[in-house]
Amino acid sequence: MVVNSTVVFADLTGSTRVFEAMGNARATETVTRLTQWIGAVCEKHGGRVVKSLGDGVLALFAEGAGAIQSVIELQRQHQKRLLAWPAPLRMELQIGVASGEVLEVDGDCFGDAVNLASRLSDLAGPSQIWATESVIVQLREGAVHHRDLGPINIRGRSELSVVHRIDWQEDVTASLTVPAALMAGRHADSNFGQIELSWLDVRSMFRTEQLPIHLGRVDGAEFVVNDPRVSRLHARIELRQGSCVLTDLSTYGTWVRFHGNAGPSSEIALRREECVLHGSGEIGLGAPLSDFSAPTIAFNTMGGDVLLSRRTVG
Repeated sequence: MVVNSTVVFADLTGSTRVFEAMGNARATETVTRLTQWIGAVCEKHGGRVVKSLGDGVLALFAEGAGAIQSVIELQRQHQKRLLAWPAPLRMELQIGVASGEVLEVDGDCFGDAVNLASRLSDLAGPSQIWATESVIVQLREGAVHHRDLGPINIRGRSELSVVHRIDWQEDVTASLTVPAALMAGRHADSNFGQIELSWLDVRSMFRTEQLPIHLGRVDGAEFVVNDPRVSRLHARIELRQGSCVLTDLSTYGTWVRFHGNAGPSSEIALRREECVLHGSGEIGLGAPLSDFSAPTIAFNTMGGDVLLSRRTVG
């Protein structure tokens, strides 16, 4: 039977590290308890768990509002839990939400919305929630803060998908999350026109209309860096209010150094933070640039900003 549903895909990151630290038995018990808790929160908000996929949960909701309430509660409660956990044992949540026709067959479900929710979960990165426009339009205006990330190229889809990031932090400020302001910023006048990225013998140029892009270890990233220290989707580069913004989404961090600055003290360390890229320099993925073996991307912005900003991101 085909029904219109909102699909939630919630995935735990860092489980491989936890299995190494805790051993198979204890880690399996921990992951199982977490996925059961995820399912219980989904059911509390009217969802139905279709299946658990190792360290992930797939749930269906009749409407988008319940799905978003559910995933916001998941992130808020899980973040509080992580504060008490040792760093090597922390498994963060990354969540994708999409709406559309879903076909259920023999206890499983299929459809574009299912595939899209799974892809968004991968792209979102730890502690983030990404949702499609089809989910956002179901929400009461002002009920949830969200950032419009614009049309994004998602592997396996011929058309771009408009995606929003849900700001679930309880202290989020409206000034940073009003979609209209961000939409206006996308078309703002700016000297920034394109960015060139180089790693080893790989060189790519990205124009403003091609952003956002992702740097990472998987084929889903627009700029692939095949190194074990690089997360599957390690960082995002996007156009925001006329500036080229780099956001760290990784497990081990991202470092930035601008040309004209030298030495370890000149490096900007990003841990779930963002900075404006201007001029030219290097981006270190998973290790400081002071480590000569760090996978390093050279960047060069054409007509870039002269201002640098940095702030924590959710």
